Formats: sequence, C-alpha cells, structure tokens
Amino acid sequence: MSANNNVWVVDDERSIRWVLERALTQEGLSVTCFEDGKSLLRNLSESPPDAIVSDIRMPGIDGLDLLDRIKADYPELPVIIMTAHSDLDSAVSSIQGGAFEYIPKPFEVDEAVAVVKRAISHQKEQEQSQPAESSPTTHLSSEIIGQAPAMQEVFRAIGRLSKSNVTVLINGQSGTGKELVAQALHRHSPRADKTFIALNMAAIPHDLIESELFGHEKGAFTGANALRKGRFEQADQGTLFLDEIGDMPAETQTRLLRVLSDGEYYRVGGHEPLRADVRIIAATHQNLEDLVRQNRFREDLFHRLNVIRIHIPTLRERKEDIGLLANYFLQEAARELNEEAKILKPDTLAYITELPWPGNVRQLENFCRWITVMATGREVTIDDLPPELTVDKNDPAISENWEKSLRTWAARKLANLKPGEEGLLNVAMPRFERIMIESALKQTGGRKRDAAVLLGWGRNTLTRKINELGMKGPGLSDDGDDND
Repeated sequence: MSANNNVWVVDDERSIRWVLERALTQEGLSVTCFEDGKSLLRNLSESPPDAIVSDIRMPGIDGLDLLDRIKADYPELPVIIMTAHSDLDSAVSSIQGGAFEYIPKPFEVDEAVAVVKRAISHQKEQEQSQPAESSPTTHLSSEIIGQAPAMQEVFRAIGRLSKSNVTVLINGQSGTGKELVAQALHRHSPRADKTFIALNMAAIPHDLIESELFGHEKGAFTGANALRKGRFEQADQGTLFLDEIGDMPAETQTRLLRVLSDGEYYRVGGHEPLRADVRIIAATHQNLEDLVRQNRFREDLFHRLNVIRIHIPTLRERKEDIGLLANYFLQEAARELNEEAKILKPDTLAYITELPWPGNVRQLENFCRWITVMATGREVTIDDLPPELTVDKNDPAISENWEKSLRTWAARKLANLKPGEEGLLNVAMPRFERIMIESALKQTGGRKRDAAVLLGWGRNTLTRKINELGMKGPGLSDDGDDND
C-alpha cells in the first residue's frame, strides 16, 4: 500500500498511539497521531486523511462525538473506533454512527493493521458512490456484555443489522441469551418504537400454536367464543421473536412459510387475508440442518429463516467474560435484593472460571443471586459456593479431571502465597512425585522395576527419588532387593 495513504490515530494513551504508528508505518503508511479529538478536528479541514483510527473514551470530545462531526462533513471518510469498554451499546453506537469497524481493546496489532488497510481499500472503491446517510447515535442500556472475540462478533452483527428488517436466525444453547440478542436486534432497528413480541414454540400445546400465531375467528373451534388477534397482528410493524423454532409442528411450519413468502395469512376459521408487516427473528438450540435431513423441519422454511445467522457462544467458549458477567450479576442482585454487593476473591473467580456451566449465562446469573443471599461475608470464598459447584474430593469421576483440579488448586495457592514463602513448585513437585511413586508401587505390589516402567524411569532413578524424598516403608529406603 502506498505511503501516500495517510492514517490519523487519535487516542489519549501514548502507548496505543506509539504501537499503532509503528505498526502502520512498517506497512508503508504515513501516520499522524493526535492525543485528543479537538486537535484532530483543527487539522481535518486542511487535508483529510484516508482513514482515521479513534479511541471511544477520551477527555473532551469522545470518540462517538468525534465520529458524528467527521461524518457530518466527510461521510465517505472511514473511521475505525476502538475501545476497552466492550459492550453492545459501544459497538452498535459506533456502527450506527457510520464507523467502518469496531475494534475492542486489547487488540492484536496485526488485526488492527489489516482493518485499517481494508478501510482504505474500501474507501478507494467507494469514491464514486453516493455517501451513506448517517443515523443518530443511540445509547441504550443492555444486559449483553462481553469482551470475548465470539461476543464481539455478535455485537458487530447487531450493529450491521441495525438499519435492516432482514430475517435473522439465532442459534445457541439454552441459557446463552438468545432472547436478549433478539431484543437488542429490535431495539437497534427501524422498528424500535413498535412492539416486540416473544413466543416460545416449545411452551405452547401444538393444537393451539396456529391460533396463538395467527389468531382465530369467533366460533372457529370449540371454546373460540370471540375473535382473537394472533401474535402476527399484535406485532404489526414490529418484531416477532419465535423461540425454539425447531419445535414448531409441521402444519404450522407450512403456514409460516406462506406468510414469509406471500406476506399474507388467515386467522384460524377466517376467509379474509391479512397483510403481515412483521420482522421475524427465530431462535433454536437445535441443529436445524439435522432436523431438515431427518424430515422434521421444512427445508424451504429453513432457507427462508436462515437469511442471516447469529451464533451465540456458550459460556465455556467465552471464559474471559465470566468475571465480567459475574460482577455485573452480583451488582444487579444486590440492587434487586437490597443486599450488599458481594466480591469474588481471586481464587474463587479462578475456580468458577474452570467450571463447565452447562446452563450457560442463565446458570451464572442464578449462581450470583444465590451467592448474594447465602454467602456470609462480603468476599466470597470457595467454601461459600453452593454444594453442586464444589468438587467432591472423594468422587473418583471428579478426580479423573486432574488438570482442572490442579489448575484450581494452583490458582488458590498462588493467590494466598505470602512474601518470603517458599515457591509453589518447590512445595508441589516433591508432593507430586511422592504421590506418583506411591501409586505406582501400589499398582505393582511393591515391585520397583515394574513401578519404574510405569513411571517412565529407570529403576536406579526410582530408587534415588525414594531416598531423596525420605520415603519410609518396607523395601523403600534401601537399594536392596525388592519384590521383583
């Protein structure tokens, strides 16, 4: 890329400016740095750059305000927003404000450089295009937070869909927050001031689903004593969220397909077509492709729904967010229950970070409520955790997962290690070797030669280790014959 391509970097952190300037210069780009938005704006009218990289939170003019001012006069100039505050609203507000891309801190320098180069190339390609109209920025509260790369992809998707009415399919395990994402898609869409209605297909008896969705005429079936509007009518001009779409009966799938293809539907027992002006967002924890192969889900309906797909990661796939989420849920639980907010000790946080969390974010939220009520002190220790989350040391099934147990033990010990105490490895290694030797000898009935083979040592090495560790017992402290 030509050195004539000029990139401006604005960030109040000198280290960030230095890193980006160095990396971009090495790629043949000309770089100018500013420590605040005001100084950048003073220079903007003289000779605009080919791209701007801006922090979002700076003293004086913040990144979003700066973005608005730049886009007002230079709508085609690509602006890349970066921030350490990795929440949904920052991502959506940036993209709605016209940002080319959103980069969460900390970022990989190579990835940041690639985004800048892509922005410049895109700007060159779009020079003859009509400038896009900027939407006003919005700052809405949200429960969707996360710094994990997988969640940042979700944030970007919501931001890019913010001006669209396109159908979206959300896929994710139970408890990952699919409805929260659907609500965010609605809040950040052109239909935000209209109705959002959520309907769980798995929670409605199959014989009532069509009436629930499309409504019914008076007398349409036994018990239909009055006309009833369905969810499609209630969500007119708004958004209809169909959760657990994989559980929808075949007959209803056919009717939904007709609505999506023709834009019309009939109430149950009705003869007059009704127009459907509704955005559909569907969600499932199941693999719809598998259901299609099993003839349990219509392939044509699947393709109608699968216009844009958003995958919500499990909590195991976003471990780096567990501390962030736990702190948020503990604060929320304290406000809701009028209790003092609890704090997870470092070893406790390390412990829960390694748990499997099969119930995902919902399970973590319930855990934080439990802790808020049941933990005795403000600082939460591992002993304060609910019984179902603590490791049973006598459970052989648990002991097989020794790496996880070791990691948890190490985190706890290191967190409590005091200055001047012996290093953890100096304490742990002899204990580890002793346990391994004792276990091998027990397995071989005391035969050192066989035990050495199991451990991957020579017999002399095993004998030396036994003596170094001062292990006592029949046949352990001498180099004589053992039970070979």
